[in-house]
Amino acid sequence: MTGASYKQSVQIVWFKRDLRVEDNRVLVRAAHDGLVLPLFVVEPELWQEPDMSARQWAFVEECLYELRAALGNLGQPLVVRSGDVVDVCSKLSQKYTIAKLWSHEETGNGWTFARDKRVALWCRQMGIPWIEIQQNGTQRRLKSRNGWAKSWDAYMAEPVSRPPVLAPLCIDDIGVIPTATDLGLRADFCPLRQKGGRERGLERLHTFLHERGEFYRTEMSNPLAGSTACSRISPYLAWGALSMREVAQITLTRQLQLKQLDKAHVGKWRGAMTSFSGRLHWHCHFIQKLEDEPRVEFANLHSAYNGMRSIEPNVERLNAWRNGETGLPFVDACMRSLNATGWLNFRMRAMVTAVASYHLWLDWRKPGEHLARQFTDYEPGIHWPQIQMQSGTTGINTVRIYNPVKQGHDQDPEGLFVRRWVPELANIDNNFLQEPWKAENAGMVLGKTYPFPIVDYLGAAKEARQKIWAVRKGNDHRGQASAIQSKHGSRKSGVPMRGKRKSKKAGKVDSTQISFVFDGTENT
Repeated sequence: MTGASYKQSVQIVWFKRDLRVEDNRVLVRAAHDGLVLPLFVVEPELWQEPDMSARQWAFVEECLYELRAALGNLGQPLVVRSGDVVDVCSKLSQKYTIAKLWSHEETGNGWTFARDKRVALWCRQMGIPWIEIQQNGTQRRLKSRNGWAKSWDAYMAEPVSRPPVLAPLCIDDIGVIPTATDLGLRADFCPLRQKGGRERGLERLHTFLHERGEFYRTEMSNPLAGSTACSRISPYLAWGALSMREVAQITLTRQLQLKQLDKAHVGKWRGAMTSFSGRLHWHCHFIQKLEDEPRVEFANLHSAYNGMRSIEPNVERLNAWRNGETGLPFVDACMRSLNATGWLNFRMRAMVTAVASYHLWLDWRKPGEHLARQFTDYEPGIHWPQIQMQSGTTGINTVRIYNPVKQGHDQDPEGLFVRRWVPELANIDNNFLQEPWKAENAGMVLGKTYPFPIVDYLGAAKEARQKIWAVRKGNDHRGQASAIQSKHGSRKSGVPMRGKRKSKKAGKVDSTQISFVFDGTENT
């Protein structure tokens, strides 16, 4: 064989939501089998999907630069190509013999699911083995939830893999990492967005476990304190700059250290770490729901809710909600904060979703897409089951119709959060900040610099509750709900599925409580 006709055999490692070299078993196993071509494919079509955004790409872009440098230190920098994955691999096959295609399993959105089917077909046609390896505690082709928690524990206890040495390849052009502008993404001003990259993720994890996290339990729901008391590692987990296994093991190490200390010197740390460890389990618990039932992204989990809300949204209400102009100060502060930071704590995420779904009576799909775009830490497997849960369409979760005024009083009693994000209310006294329409000077503000409430929040909540419970009392509701519970419900002892708490009035659910004791590692 002449040199001109010789094609080097390579193992293509296709990076997706696993932007790291540490604890990357795909990379380790591929390197064991031969020369590695580390590849990231920028997919412009994916980034035009309604749940993707420029703020997310900016985070990924920063991760990619760090990943390229890390791979370069191992011997072979990251190769970046733009376009369709099948086309990219086809072109690479003209220069190299692709021995195997490697990647982690991905529980992404509907677009990536369809893309993976095309990649699988191409690999079969080309006779190229595609090796997919489990990425976290989520299990593919799971037949039953029984024993899931034990499997999660066993997986997380396995050794963290170390990055391999890579042999350099002869590659003329490793490719350009594009910007959001290069991809033609819509302008997305997010001045307080978290920055991407593994080093920042490790720093966030370390400071949470040793400095910031002591009052995690009590402050996670506070819109101001929660931004510091929560771990803030969610985007690094969502895009794989950190692996769930290494986070779980580092957290366990911290817990063991705390056990060695006298109670007088540990403060609230032990309880905080116990809560955080539980939320790591919940992270994968929710992703498993989408893995098991991809339609959760598009259709009501329980069919009894089909047609309950119009799929075509009330555009005026939808725009007011997403722009933070509903006239409900605490809701508006949350939406404006999200727009500027890319993050909200779990209770606030639940509340703004509930307000959209119940008070504004919007079908969850359009609000869900907006929130997905706004969250830098968007994880489809967590996001869509949570959106449906808070919208009351799963059939198995407690209906939580948050009182947005009461939430403001409870979570922002001094009004600091509202005043920061809704400066139009500067002249409204604190006693009326959450209900400015009751202030004596309301006429100088409402309808001028700040809107009147677009709905009667108490009347809208009452009407929504009646509609939801009318469906839940239907003859066919219970049977389907039982099947959903059997397939998707938690089996972990001691973790409440519903967290239901009834008020003194029989049958009435206290709507100020959340459904899960989970702030979603999507947003911890």
